[in-house]
Amino acid sequence: MSLSEPKPGAHLELLKSLSSAVPKGLKVERERRIFVNRNLRMDEIDLIGFDMDYTLALYNQKNLEGLSIKCTLDKLIKQRGYPEDILKLKYDPLFAVRGLVVDRKHGNIFKMDRYGHVGRVFHGKRPLGKEERHLLYRTERIRLSLPRYAWIDTLFALPEAVMYAAIIDFLEARGDKIHYSQLWQDIRDSIDEAHRDESMKRIIKANLSDYITRDPELAPTLHKFRSSGRRLFLLTNSAWDYTEAVMHYLLDGSLPTYTTWRSYFDIIIVSGAKPGFFTERKPFIEVDPATGASRGSLEEGAQFVRNRVYQGGNIQDFETAAGAGKDRVLYIGDHIYGDMLRAKKSSVWRTAMILQELELEIRQYERFKDRLNRLESLERQLLRDESDVSYQQLLLKEVQKLEGGGHDADLVEAAKREAKHRLDDLRASLKAVAEEMEAIEGEVDSAFNPYWGAIFREGAENSRFGQQVDDYACVYTSRVSNFLSYSPLRYFRSPRDHMPHELV
Repeated sequence: MSLSEPKPGAHLELLKSLSSAVPKGLKVERERRIFVNRNLRMDEIDLIGFDMDYTLALYNQKNLEGLSIKCTLDKLIKQRGYPEDILKLKYDPLFAVRGLVVDRKHGNIFKMDRYGHVGRVFHGKRPLGKEERHLLYRTERIRLSLPRYAWIDTLFALPEAVMYAAIIDFLEARGDKIHYSQLWQDIRDSIDEAHRDESMKRIIKANLSDYITRDPELAPTLHKFRSSGRRLFLLTNSAWDYTEAVMHYLLDGSLPTYTTWRSYFDIIIVSGAKPGFFTERKPFIEVDPATGASRGSLEEGAQFVRNRVYQGGNIQDFETAAGAGKDRVLYIGDHIYGDMLRAKKSSVWRTAMILQELELEIRQYERFKDRLNRLESLERQLLRDESDVSYQQLLLKEVQKLEGGGHDADLVEAAKREAKHRLDDLRASLKAVAEEMEAIEGEVDSAFNPYWGAIFREGAENSRFGQQVDDYACVYTSRVSNFLSYSPLRYFRSPRDHMPHELV
């Protein structure tokens, strides 16, 4: 049967009964909470969409990165002539986090804050000093749209940065001349080939439990959405055969009321080619679930049919075929560009971002809560001391103007000594505060990541990645099943923003 948009208020009584059935006062553990950037009223959402990889399917990152590196190195050696010794290198998974930028011209990897200020920089795994950083990245504006730069914005991309740094160190130690941009391109092309020729996916499909975490709360979460009157859709870039294998593993047999995983969804779209789905006008092609063969294009103006599978397509035709109110769609994904940014810039869809690494980040924030509070206290003291230093410097200059001006010389000299003494004390305090702050920042950074610190911070500012999450995700959380702890009528309210002059 075709899909049609529910009549306004059709599910209101059901939603009210579900809402009243939710126990009051339940406290959700911090690492499983949903965090709000912009107000989101779930009672105004009719259609909820999901990406698959790193959204519905949470990957065992350590195992997946190991497989990705193995397949990529194999192609670098056999197809591009790299030495077999690269197989013996240590590829440290901690070296890469989301939000890094690769400088293909110089072979560097760096992290930026929300203003584009470059903080930490590594050449290979060697940190660059202040002068090198300033020379390369602080004398002109960095334009990340240039081919010179590559943005590490997905968990899938982390092994690329890890391999890039390790191989640069190896080749330079041998005295080889390296074309840094070509090395990066070779790594990128090799990992793309490993995805295209099924090298990786064949292994994953044969060993799903080694690479994908089966969340027992996922099926109840989807059921809760459906029971509240929402329609659900799947929109993934993965092809049908891989989607079928992964979704079968995640959902089949979870709840007796759903015969297969496809029963959870009203619309299924594979090979979506995001971000092109949001910017181009490719047609929808119906796919035979049994064979994967094409059954022809979706006719113009036709609606999607439940229990059928489509591939490709575009957002304009989707909204027509789904019968969806454009501002009543919530899309949940993990890709800051392909899911969040493009959905925001190409539509009025609401967005929720899944950040698998968020749980670990929150655990570290909780662990170092006292140290972080101390850091804030020290920052306030630093501001006071700097202000006092400025005042004492001004006072000393005024006293010095009195010398030789007919004033009591002993009195002037005593005033000078007192001003210098106070200035020395303040400078000593400033130095001690700065040293303690540096020690705490180093301790906390190392706990989050020994190379890059917290993913969402760079120095005292949000990192560029953290700012993009703030800009393009209405809400964010660590996994889809976190919605299970909230009422389907939930009004997710964002905290009040403040400009600096509004802060008390």
